[in-house]
Amino acid sequence: MSPSVLAWAMVATVGLVVAEVFGGILGHSVALLNDAVHNLSDVPALGISWLAMRWARRPADDDRTYGYHRAGTLAAFTNAVVLVLLSGWLGYEAIERLRSPVTVVESWMIWTSLAALLVNGGITLALVRGHSDLNLRSILVHNFGDALSNIAIIVGAVVMHYTGATWIDPLLGLAIGLLVLYSSIGILRESSHILLEGRPKGTRVEEVARAILGVDQVMEVHDIHIWSLGGAHNAMSCHARIPDMHMDRCEDILTAIQKKMAEEYGIEHITVQLERAGLPATSGYVMPEPLQKP
Repeated sequence: MSPSVLAWAMVATVGLVVAEVFGGILGHSVALLNDAVHNLSDVPALGISWLAMRWARRPADDDRTYGYHRAGTLAAFTNAVVLVLLSGWLGYEAIERLRSPVTVVESWMIWTSLAALLVNGGITLALVRGHSDLNLRSILVHNFGDALSNIAIIVGAVVMHYTGATWIDPLLGLAIGLLVLYSSIGILRESSHILLEGRPKGTRVEEVARAILGVDQVMEVHDIHIWSLGGAHNAMSCHARIPDMHMDRCEDILTAIQKKMAEEYGIEHITVQLERAGLPATSGYVMPEPLQKP
């Protein structure tokens, strides 16, 4: 996905915030004003994600030898923290509105929220293609929550118009806040896992070690480390014990290990230290015991 999509989304969101502020003032709607603040929080989130997408395309340099792949993960973590805090604030506002209902002009709520729904719905659809990217997924969740809040305001305004039940709007707002909180915690957990050098999802250290042992002449594997650089970029390092042989044969073994890791586990950056000796006594290996061929 091109960063220009996020740039246009940011411009559209700023315009939406201005429209909701005017709609809230003219319609005496606290819900619209709160939703304007909610949408305003999208602007820095979109800006951070736009910057992260541009950084992720930059090549590696002397300072960041792995490149900038984690820029998007850092942006997702930041956005998720903002979403968690925002969900708590919106929940508090919803509870306060349940205690003290506010009389509003329903027509302003409906028409302004319809316009907001078109904008947020359009942004959400534009980001669906990048749902597998953690950074874009945090923005997708954010805008999907905005679209749900617009629907809640519309439904609440219609029901309040016919029934006078002012408690419906804050109740829906509270439910939306809980939904956004649940989704944000998932993104926060996944992004922090990557930032803490966690292994890629669906990859098991012992399974990878046994796959390396399947390469001809590899007798033992230890000191395995597997981590994600962000997105679909994964890395691995390990020590492999092999018999004494010519350097040309060693290079064939390295090539076979790299090919198997790339094809079976999607690990593209692989560092293998070949050894003749056994496990070093002071090694900080991950596996409790080195895997050996029977």
